[in-house]
Amino acid sequence: MTSDLESTLAYQLTAVGIPFEQQVKVIPFRLFRFDFLITGTNLLIEINGGTWVANTGHTSGKGIRRDAMKQDLAILNGYRPLVFTADMVTSGEALAMIEKAIGERK
Repeated sequence: MTSDLESTLAYQLTAVGIPFEQQVKVIPFRLFRFDFLITGTNLLIEINGGTWVANTGHTSGKGIRRDAMKQDLAILNGYRPLVFTADMVTSGEALAMIEKAIGERK
């Protein structure tokens, strides 16, 4: 399922010619998915919506623990996860950081 924020970032990535895959499972034996994998890289993108809503999703103790485990497992499996909030996506800050991360690897 794709959120409005994911659609926004997908549009931004497409507009600047960055290829990507969405809703990818990259950790063996785990069910969770990452919002984006930048094609041809080890760069994973996760968007945490609802960060200003108390005790829901990414802001509850259980959610924060789950997100930490997800990021840690990605790193241990050789990926570079970047995590963005809604305002970072809508402002273009997320796209700028992704472009910088890709540029640093070239």
